[in-house]
Amino acid sequence: MAAAGSGSASAELVMGWWIFGLLLLAILAFCWVYVRKYQSQRESEVVSTITAIFSLAIALITSALLPVDIFLVSYMKNQNGTFKDWANSNVSKQIEDTVLYGYYTLYSVILFCVFLWIPFVYFYYEEKEEDDASRCTQIKTAFKYTLGFAVICALLLLVGAFVPLSVPNKNSTEWEKVKFLFEELGSSHGLAALSFSISTLTLIGMLAAITYTAYGMSALPLNLIKGTRSAAYERLENTEDIEEVEQHIQRIKSKSKDGRPLPAKDRRALKHFEERLRTLKRRERHLEFIEKSCWTKFCGVLRPLKIIWGIFFILVALLFTVSLFLSSLDKALHSAGIDSGFIIFGTNLTNPLNMLLPILQTVFPLDYLLITTIIMYFIFTSMAGIRNIGIWFFWIRLYRIRRGRTRPQALLFLCMILLLIVLHTSYMIYSLAPQYVMYGSQKYLIESNATYVDHKGNHTLSVPRKCDADAPEDQCIVTRTYLFLHKFWFFSAVYYFGNWAFIAVFLIGLIVSCCKGKKSVIEGEVDEDDSDLSDDEPSVYS
Repeated sequence: MAAAGSGSASAELVMGWWIFGLLLLAILAFCWVYVRKYQSQRESEVVSTITAIFSLAIALITSALLPVDIFLVSYMKNQNGTFKDWANSNVSKQIEDTVLYGYYTLYSVILFCVFLWIPFVYFYYEEKEEDDASRCTQIKTAFKYTLGFAVICALLLLVGAFVPLSVPNKNSTEWEKVKFLFEELGSSHGLAALSFSISTLTLIGMLAAITYTAYGMSALPLNLIKGTRSAAYERLENTEDIEEVEQHIQRIKSKSKDGRPLPAKDRRALKHFEERLRTLKRRERHLEFIEKSCWTKFCGVLRPLKIIWGIFFILVALLFTVSLFLSSLDKALHSAGIDSGFIIFGTNLTNPLNMLLPILQTVFPLDYLLITTIIMYFIFTSMAGIRNIGIWFFWIRLYRIRRGRTRPQALLFLCMILLLIVLHTSYMIYSLAPQYVMYGSQKYLIESNATYVDHKGNHTLSVPRKCDADAPEDQCIVTRTYLFLHKFWFFSAVYYFGNWAFIAVFLIGLIVSCCKGKKSVIEGEVDEDDSDLSDDEPSVYS
């Protein structure tokens, strides 16, 4: 019987990993389509394309491991709070180690991508734009700048490795204190070092999520609801602008008919109007193409469906925001305080997602589908935010993200930002459903005051109770994800305040998006610094 039970358990555990494998293939296909959709067809580079696809895929695969981790720890226990027959300490340890080594591998690859691979490829193509730069010079320059990122990575790993999570005895000698630090490092098998580095990247991802995702959560649905301006009306306006600019040019040129040179002020104005005229004529070509395309007419037929999707997305955004607000408020009122990273014992103020996820988790893979939906929602809303805002360095715009027109360097920046946002998604899900991320659907037995009598005598009743931070360590197994997220309390404290900033930016973005008018039908297709060759093939998917 025990062997049969063990075989059944193994079959269901294999099914969990099998679904993870299918999802891995789906992630690779999605990343390939997504990157190819935005990369420039004129400036596409094989190495930058592969780098962008791989870095985004590895982040999504890491997030896909979250529901597997939760499923495995939950599956070890019955719904009555007892451990299953096959879930002895050796089997449990083996399963936990498998997931832990999976996280070690994926997080190590993420560090490699962020601090070595992506910087090297980025600076290689930056140097490639220099006309007189040889391939050897490009590689040397790329290595030089990448070395700086490698030093930063090494420092993060060292700091994480030697920051003591426990305090040594005050009466210890200096050598005993140093020995204590090395014992701490050895006992954690490098978990603290890797956790500190990943938490630092997640912190940057939090800033990116506050900037792009929070705004995109309002911009994407409202743009779908409001739609775009009429191509015919825009073309009429553009024709009037062309005529007006041509009149200005003729007026300025008329000043030099008698052979007199134009003043410097008029020359600057003439140059400005000529550049403006070139941009307007490019807009004219795009608008004419869009107006005549069958795709535009097809999109017009789908207009009611877009409105429905927009309403659905704004409702989902409000659901996330309300859930995040209730969870943050619960931590503010009932947590152990800032010194613990606002860890909360039990759930006092429940929220919709915190109720829904543990229920779906009992029917695998329903929670998988919901987690995947949440992550993809964050991806699409982040992309909407990045497209609307652009990539900036303080007040300087570095790159614009445009469908089919994104340069290799901008593509690498885009995937780096999305990678960091996806890393932060794991903590966002924890904020929305802390009990689900920590323990899944696990329960443990607690003795009640009631007793019952049978032929053997009096017995105390034990009732199952949902696992929380107050549960005994030997009765509830914490997910490996939680260990990485909460190894250092000060990161958790910063994430907590970041959640409030996320809510504030979402509300501000919602007001701004409501006040803005309809977008142009060729939004982002034509820019002032585009060359005339850049629109040989106007995009039909505007």
